[in-house]
Amino acid sequence: MASTKAVFFCRDCGGEHAKWTGQCQHCGAWNTLEEAPVTTPRKGRTGAAGKSRRGVTTIRLNEIATEDSPRLKSGSGELDRVLGGGVVPGSAVLIGGDPGIGKSTLLLQILHHLSTTENALYVTGEESLQQVALRGERLGCRDSSLSLLAENNVETVLETARTHKPRVLVVDSIQTIYSESVGSAPGSVTQVRECAQQLVMFAKRNDCTVILVGHVTKDGALAGPRVLEHMVDSVLYFEGDKSSRFRMIRAIKNRFGAANEIGVFAMTDGGLKDVANPSAIFLNRQSEPASGTVAFATWEGTRPLLVEVQALVDSSSLAHPRRLGLGLDQNRLSMLLAVLHRHGGYALGERDVFVNLVGGVRVTEPGVDLAVLLAVISSFCDKPLSRDLIVFGEVGLSGEIRPVQGGAERLREAAKLGFTQAVVPHANRSGARDISIKTLAAKRLPEVLDHLSF
Repeated sequence: MASTKAVFFCRDCGGEHAKWTGQCQHCGAWNTLEEAPVTTPRKGRTGAAGKSRRGVTTIRLNEIATEDSPRLKSGSGELDRVLGGGVVPGSAVLIGGDPGIGKSTLLLQILHHLSTTENALYVTGEESLQQVALRGERLGCRDSSLSLLAENNVETVLETARTHKPRVLVVDSIQTIYSESVGSAPGSVTQVRECAQQLVMFAKRNDCTVILVGHVTKDGALAGPRVLEHMVDSVLYFEGDKSSRFRMIRAIKNRFGAANEIGVFAMTDGGLKDVANPSAIFLNRQSEPASGTVAFATWEGTRPLLVEVQALVDSSSLAHPRRLGLGLDQNRLSMLLAVLHRHGGYALGERDVFVNLVGGVRVTEPGVDLAVLLAVISSFCDKPLSRDLIVFGEVGLSGEIRPVQGGAERLREAAKLGFTQAVVPHANRSGARDISIKTLAAKRLPEVLDHLSF
């Protein structure tokens, strides 16, 4: 007979503890332990998986067949780009995002497109079938042959899937699904881990793509154990402000494509539509140049993207002036201001500094450093930069300008949009000689300031 005991799991990392403590010993988080029963087999007995393993043999790496199975086209070019070229059969994908940002809308559109050629199943654990049908009517896919199932029990979902044999299975959402073999409530660490494991195993054994929708916490991270992200093949996050019509999907993890790839969508009355030229929505090409504004070429996944950087420097009445960065790391902003003081001669210690990346995009690469500094200096001196100028480059603590990835591709993208001048790191100069754009290749920050006459 199996014995049941109570253990405690961490909501953040999934770490197991024999007793409750205020702090997780694995990740250091406070007040994240939840009690859950665990069934363990008695010693001396083995289940089906515990039978003699003497017959198991190994296989050499060069003997494994590696024929690529054709990817399924989702009907959205931006989503296919994020996934690495399309939906991979037999993969498990986890999609997270804030409530109401468009997760269910996008997935219903995808399944409607796939259902014309493939067998697809949409499992909803949060809405009724009538609510899904109303959304389908709004999206223009009311006449779809897509199969729907309103169910929260994972065993019932898997039994239906084995009978239905879909090529694509969507579960919305994993926090509402429960397993009868686990005694805890739906959404708990144990339930999420157990249900996700069963669904992932079904995907691998039946060559069925399983897409899981995950809730997020108030901090923006996926709710549930951290092990959930390790179990799946791809982790996608919805980004963007719900008050804006634009949405972005970023690949945090992808075993079949480039990580940190983004797809840009526009929310319309008919659902989410692909944005063919994302750089255009992040640039504000005003007829008259404005101080504190500069265009920056970033690298997202496998393609360049042009973003407008805005800065505002103002006098402060506070003892500790504010440094606020929207779309970039605030600590890096403080570091760049110190570099600007030390190697540029601009003392901003008594002024408030605000930096914003237009369009709600978030940039984590250090290539934005030079653009941030030039936008700050432009606002401080009240001297507009040329609206035809594109900038990128990492700035070191000693004032040197370091090279970035894909310099030539960034300049080509800028040339397509009409930019005629560029300030780039000296090491990125070699790949940009065939591009019709006037380029300043600088090694240090003072060179750039002298060239722009600051």
